[in-house]
Amino acid sequence: MPDPATGSSISVVPIGAKVCKPFLIEVMVFSPESGYKFKVIVERSCTPEADELWKIVFDLYKIADGQEVQVVHVSYSTGTPVERKAVQAMATEGVKAPQAKVLVEKVHPAAKAVVGASKATKVQKKKLHDAMAEVLSVDV
Repeated sequence: MPDPATGSSISVVPIGAKVCKPFLIEVMVFSPESGYKFKVIVERSCTPEADELWKIVFDLYKIADGQEVQVVHVSYSTGTPVERKAVQAMATEGVKAPQAKVLVEKVHPAAKAVVGASKATKVQKKKLHDAMAEVLSVDV
C-alpha cells in the first residue's frame, strides 16, 4: 500500500516451502547481417504458487543512423521438461554453437519476415514457433 505522504511502498510476501525468484539473463548478442542485430534472453518468471515459468526471448533490432530500434519481439514459453532443461542450461552455459546456428539461420530470417507488418500471420507465427523450438531441441 503506497504511503500518501512519501509515495513509497512496500511489498511483503511470506515464503513457503517453494521459492521462485524471477530473472532475465542476456545470453547472446549477434549481428547476423548489416543493419540488424538480435539479442537472446533467458527469462524465468514465477506463478503465484512459486512454480517456475521458463522462456527464451528473441529481440530483433534494426540499426539506422547508429541507433538500435527494436522491430520484432519473440517470446517462446517452454512446454516440455526437455525444453525447460535446455533453457536452464542456456542460462548457466550460454548459447551453444548448434543453437546459435539455428538462431542465425532460421529464427532471424523468420523474425525479419515480420518486420513492418502490423501483426504476424499464422504462417509466420508457426515458422517462428518451430524455429524457436528447434533452438531448444538441437543436439548440443
